[in-house]
Order: sequence, then structure tokens, then C-alpha cells
Amino acid sequence: MSFFRRLMIPLLLLCLFCSCSKNPGIDLPQTMPPIEICFSPHGGCTEAVVREINAAKTSILVQAYSFTSAPIAKALVEAHKRGVHVEVILDESQETEEYSSADFLLHAGVPTMIDAEHAIAHNKVMIVDAAVVITGSFNFTSSAESRNAENLLVIRDPQIAEKYATNWKNHIAHSTEYTGHKSQSERALSSHPGGKTSGHAKQ
Repeated sequence: MSFFRRLMIPLLLLCLFCSCSKNPGIDLPQTMPPIEICFSPHGGCTEAVVREINAAKTSILVQAYSFTSAPIAKALVEAHKRGVHVEVILDESQETEEYSSADFLLHAGVPTMIDAEHAIAHNKVMIVDAAVVITGSFNFTSSAESRNAENLLVIRDPQIAEKYATNWKNHIAHSTEYTGHKSQSERALSSHPGGKTSGHAKQ
């Protein structure tokens, strides 16, 4: 191949790239913002959470106080099925919550733990691929999406994600394995000495 032809090929490719980048009909990859904010009700918070779960490639660490959102639970199970390492820590109220997604996760093989060490395990956090943190007042529930006034942050920062992951590991260390839904009486029998109530009555 002559020198002239070798020179023309990269020039033609460069021209093609420039013309594509100016063409509004072609979608080029866009960098995601470092922080996203959404508010409920009906502010797209559930969609944002599901989007980040669907984009996960390696790991998702979850802490949830109340967890009844079917779309979020389904996305976590689908991530687990495609090989993403998913682990969930729930507040002890989820052992007796009538509509908790805990059993759905458990039956799908997603490691699910109960943090009964505190009056309320009130965190609402997901750490995705050790790089993205999802947090805010937003519980992973249908009510949080459709009826409550809530906020949600999606923070793309590995250093912040590391701090949240460290805190998650501190809580998993004293959590116990979730084994299935319990009645209120069963929960009372297995509670710590002194008896802690469960559910929203603790708040």
C-alpha cells in the first residue's frame, strides 16, 4: 500500500466521525452526570433505581428499611440471575411485614439478612459496582414512589461508594440470615431480651 493510501484511510475515518458527531440523528454515548436527583411522588425514583440495577456488572449491596417495590425486587433478582453479586440487609420489621419482598428475594437465592441490632435499621442504600451510591429518604416501596414526598440521590463516585460499602460491611457483620416470613408472635418469641417491637411502631 502506498504512503498516500495509508494516509487517506485515517483521514477518511476522521471525517466520518466528525460528520456523525454533528448529525443529530445519531446518538453518541453520553457521560452520566456525577450526581442525579429525583423527588417523589411520581418523580421517576423507582425508574432510576431499576436503571442502575440493570446496568450493574459485578455487585449490588443493599440496605433497606421497608422493601415492597415489585419492580426493584424483580430487577435485583434479574441481576442475581445474570451473575451480579447481590446481597441485601433488611430491617427486622421485614420479617413480619405483610407485603415485604424479602421472601421473593429469598426464594430466588439472593442472600438476604436481617439487621436487628438497632431500634430501626433505617438506611435506604444501594452500592452498585463499588462506584455508584443510591441513597436518600426514598424507601424501596410503591408508596414512596406514588404517594410519599421523598428524595433520591444517585452518586457516581468510587470514593463515596467505598465509604458506604465499609458501613454496609459493618452492618452485615452483626446481621442474621433471613429464613422467611414470621408472624408477630413468632417475632416476639425470637426477639432480643427486653423485646423490641417491629414495624413502623418502632419509629
